[in-house]
Amino acid sequence: MSTENSILSHYRMTVSYDGRAYLGWQRHGIKPTVQYALEQAVEQLYGIRAAVRGSGRTDRGAHANGQVASVELPAGLELDDIKDDLNNVLAKDVRVIEVSGVPGEFHACDSAIGKRYRYVIWNDNNLPADRHGRVWHVKTSLNIKAMIDACSVFEGEHDFASFATRPNFKQKTTSRTVSMATINHELPVIIFDICADGFLYKMVRNIVRAIVKVGEGRYTQDDLHSILEAKDRKAAPGTAPASGLYLERVYYSKEEMSEDIKRGFSG
Repeated sequence: MSTENSILSHYRMTVSYDGRAYLGWQRHGIKPTVQYALEQAVEQLYGIRAAVRGSGRTDRGAHANGQVASVELPAGLELDDIKDDLNNVLAKDVRVIEVSGVPGEFHACDSAIGKRYRYVIWNDNNLPADRHGRVWHVKTSLNIKAMIDACSVFEGEHDFASFATRPNFKQKTTSRTVSMATINHELPVIIFDICADGFLYKMVRNIVRAIVKVGEGRYTQDDLHSILEAKDRKAAPGTAPASGLYLERVYYSKEEMSEDIKRGFSG
């Protein structure tokens, strides 16, 4: 239906997606990205070209269980109808989980005060077909206790320049505060969760690669401290694959972040 002359209202969407078929979140012309898929669905349903602004970019092949987006849609729509209609139009690997009305000043990215990412490792020789592109397959046996202990190195406020793969623009600061970094496991699955007030480009994937090197016996906690102190990307190891990375949650208040940490990132 065409609603070009309708009064528009502001909405917030929580979105999950399997990133295997997409070149990341951010629109690149008509190439397959999650943002483009959502904007095409909005245009098809409501006859308007609306920018669907995400809380942040996710890399090519990375996933999300709790990406947040803001968008302007015709006023007066039923929230459940928006969700259902979008899911009927979208491919099955992109799902709108929840829709809510928000004030006009809400912005999915600018209003966020923190995020939580999850990284999933499959630590076994054999990888089931349904896990392809959804985990990092590490065949080498890992020292999980050493990896768990290494997580504490990254907690607190640090300059994460060594763990930032810099894009073409400069960050105002490379300091970030990590509220919690944890590893849980039920082999062959190893799950790394990290919650912070913000993340640098590929920061999570770079941290994961360093922690796995600890698990391989190639790095110690002292090595990680030295890498942090170097504030130089060249001092750190490479980057873990995007396949294991999930944007789990975006926070818009300190209270919801604190509650999530108290629960130990469960639920």
